[in-house]
Amino acid sequence: MAVRKLISWNVNGIRACVGKGFEEAFRSLDADVFCIQESKMQEGQLKLELPGYFQTWNYAKRKGYSGTAIFTKEEPKSVVCGMGLEQHDQEGRLITLDMGVYFMITVYVPNSQNELKRLSYRMEWENDFREYVGELKKEKPVIICGDMNVAHKEIDIKNPASNHHNPGFTDEEREKMTDLLGSGFIDTFRYKYPDLTDAYSWWSYRFNARERNAGWRIDYFLVSEELENRIVDAKIHSDIFGSDHCPVELDIEL
Repeated sequence: MAVRKLISWNVNGIRACVGKGFEEAFRSLDADVFCIQESKMQEGQLKLELPGYFQTWNYAKRKGYSGTAIFTKEEPKSVVCGMGLEQHDQEGRLITLDMGVYFMITVYVPNSQNELKRLSYRMEWENDFREYVGELKKEKPVIICGDMNVAHKEIDIKNPASNHHNPGFTDEEREKMTDLLGSGFIDTFRYKYPDLTDAYSWWSYRFNARERNAGWRIDYFLVSEELENRIVDAKIHSDIFGSDHCPVELDIEL
């Protein structure tokens, strides 16, 4: 068993992020598994040279929208894009890799959008996703990472009172995260740092939010409870730019 470094980053458009230092950050982080969300590209629009890594992409049907990818040093035993439900599998939001002793999932959870116009769909998606990972967990441990579009607790957001009922901080969304964790998963960052404040992974481009650190922690690594004793550390790389999100890290014995 060795300590593996896993990275997750919502790049908010991989082509734009490449122009803002993605490849340099990728090399410096030197992860065993590197997951991205919101790639916003179609096949053939970018040839990303990542020597030593196997690349798995899931593209949205709609151009310039959503999308996920996973880059791994070790070749996955199998790849599944989506959760096998047509209503959820058009937007490239989910990849599952069988890495032998565990399943690796990258996910970009749907945003509830302005005026919560997609909240009801989001609730359906959450229920189906929880069921999907629950079935996988029966087989072997599962690691989930990605932009889950929710600040779970008040500690995970700079201004909880003024953001209550806003997309990403509604009672309904936060309850779904509670349900997911309650189904047998650990929020690894809070496991390691239960009381750490001002630790965020996303900042609005408006109002100098990043400079003021007026952020939200909406990017996560969750692991099956049976991996609890394997968690070594969890990090938020707020010093890495190139997106409105920053990379998050999990170091774990696998």
